[in-house]
Amino acid sequence: MQQIILLLVVGVLAGVLGAILGIGGGIIVTPVLTLAIGLDIKYAIGASIIAVIATSSGATIAYLKDDMLNLRVAMFLEIATTVGAIIGALLTGIVPTGFLFVLFGAFLLFSTYNMVQKLRGKVAEQHTGAGADRWAKQLNLNGTYYDKANHEQVDYAVEQVPGGFAMMFGAGIASGLLGIGSGVFKVTAMDTIMKMPLKPSSATSNLMMGVTAAASATVYFFSGAIIPSVAAPLAVGILLGATVGSRIMQYLQPRLIRMIFIPILLYTGLQMVLKGFGVHI
Repeated sequence: MQQIILLLVVGVLAGVLGAILGIGGGIIVTPVLTLAIGLDIKYAIGASIIAVIATSSGATIAYLKDDMLNLRVAMFLEIATTVGAIIGALLTGIVPTGFLFVLFGAFLLFSTYNMVQKLRGKVAEQHTGAGADRWAKQLNLNGTYYDKANHEQVDYAVEQVPGGFAMMFGAGIASGLLGIGSGVFKVTAMDTIMKMPLKPSSATSNLMMGVTAAASATVYFFSGAIIPSVAAPLAVGILLGATVGSRIMQYLQPRLIRMIFIPILLYTGLQMVLKGFGVHI
């Protein structure tokens, strides 16, 4: 009973944070399951996959209802992520993983610097108006959402579409090759490269992660890596947390969301770079 309560609480916290930041919830779930409960890492990762699906399901419903996420951007970028993940899985054992860890870790550190600059007001927070990107116009990727924190309608333009697509393709390869979640990459690709506002970037990332994780879940399920007694209470807590988190996020200022996101981005980037050089912390 104590374990069930703990899993529910962890699920709620992971769901709230995952829905707000668009990073799933695995970054919380995996450490807690391995360190606090002592679960084997294989089963922790299996539960983490379920956590991502639950976060996506709970948050996406609210974001779709409030027109917060950009469905066209999500489906377009998901093509790159899915193809990249398949290729990454096929390249396992061929491409040196250390190089990829360093490469993507460096990108996350650069994205951290970019977000810090936005916090300091040296980079524009939102790109609004009619976009000049040819791909965005042809694919109708530009969007609009109602910012409940500032009580205003925000029209934004998507930029550098080929660059964002290439980044998501690379993130998919890294995900399939290294077995890492790509939620952080999704948000930073949309925010840093494609210049989308942070709120629709986070909301769109939530939808995309669920699609990616659903494909992985089948493999983990048939390999016996998903324990129902762990995944079920975790999923219930996450669904509740994600529903609440998706409501909270819409009333938060982008500045506050960045302040929460930056330490996670910095930690993940440093971990990947160190792991690429063979240093494990």
